[in-house]
Amino acid sequence: MNTKMAKLDQFIQQSPGYLVSDMDGEKVMLSIETGKYYNLGQIGGRIWELIAAPTSLTDLVGQLVEEYDIGPEACEQQVHPFLNKLAAEGLIQVRSGHELE
Repeated sequence: MNTKMAKLDQFIQQSPGYLVSDMDGEKVMLSIETGKYYNLGQIGGRIWELIAAPTSLTDLVGQLVEEYDIGPEACEQQVHPFLNKLAAEGLIQVRSGHELE
């Protein structure tokens, strides 16, 4: 599994093996493999939805900027640490475009 952090030209996608549910507007997940529980919150849950299919960081930030009252630079500065945490837990896969073909 590739857990390096995404650059603008790389693609982010959910890792398989998690049960996901909505709880009071927030996404919660359970790892089938480890039994660990995660609460992604509301915006984290929206990010999770957006990376159901391989999505570039640029496209992800662009979509969030359209949906929320935030500028692109501030959005990227907040999304990067969140994705780093997901990557560290193995919750996402990060690949370059040619690895998806």
